[in-house]
Amino acid sequence: MQNPWIYVGLFMIVGMLIPIAALVVARLLAPRKPNAIKQSTYECGIETVGDNWVQFKAQYYIFGLVFLVFDVETVFLFPWAVSLNKLPLFAVFEGIIFILILLAGLAYAWKKGMLEWV
Repeated sequence: MQNPWIYVGLFMIVGMLIPIAALVVARLLAPRKPNAIKQSTYECGIETVGDNWVQFKAQYYIFGLVFLVFDVETVFLFPWAVSLNKLPLFAVFEGIIFILILLAGLAYAWKKGMLEWV
C-alpha cells in the first residue's frame, strides 16, 4: 500500500515546477533588445516631467481599502439576506454578529477620520 502523502508531495513538486519552467522558457525565448527608449519611465505614454517620485497621501489608499472591504462584505451578506426566512435561528444570529462587527469597523474608521476626503 502506498502512502497517501506521496500524492500531496508530487502535487507540490509539480505545482512548483510548472511556473518555474514557464519562467525559464520565457527567459530563453523572449527577445532581448534593450535601448534607451524602452528603458525610460513613462506614464500613459506621456513623457515624465520633473521628479518621478511623487508622494501621495496614504489616506486615499486607506479610503479605497475601506471601500473595498465593505463592498466585498456586502457580497457576502447578499445570499444570507436572500435566504433569511429559510435559515435557522443560529444562522440569523451569526449574520447579526457579522453585521455588528462590520458596524464596529465602520465606527472605528469614522472615528479615526479615514472617511474624510480632504
